[in-house]
Amino acid sequence: MEHRLSKRIPGKIKLLIYRKGIPVATGQICDASKRGLFINTDYLDVQLNQMLEIEIQFPGDSEKKFIRLKAYVVRKIDKGLGLDFGETNSDAFAISKLIQWLDKHQMSSYYSPALKQG
Repeated sequence: MEHRLSKRIPGKIKLLIYRKGIPVATGQICDASKRGLFINTDYLDVQLNQMLEIEIQFPGDSEKKFIRLKAYVVRKIDKGLGLDFGETNSDAFAISKLIQWLDKHQMSSYYSPALKQG
């Protein structure tokens, strides 16, 4: 049984993955919490506990601002990576903004009403 320290919020936001300051891959957030996130990506050339950076731009953001967060690889499977923001992540504001955006937009990310047949 898993014991989570914070609630996961599902969502879909495209992102860039950086390794040592260089963009190395793309991915998409699957879900996130204030402690970390899971991203779908085919980039698996990483080790557990390795530090990566992710860069996010919120869809529809008219200011075109990017958020970059540091995170540590804590899980690696064929479909993607589990990342932990760690205890010392200094950008709590950006993490909070990400969680709030996902919470506000989670229905639009997953909800697709069936077309009426008539």
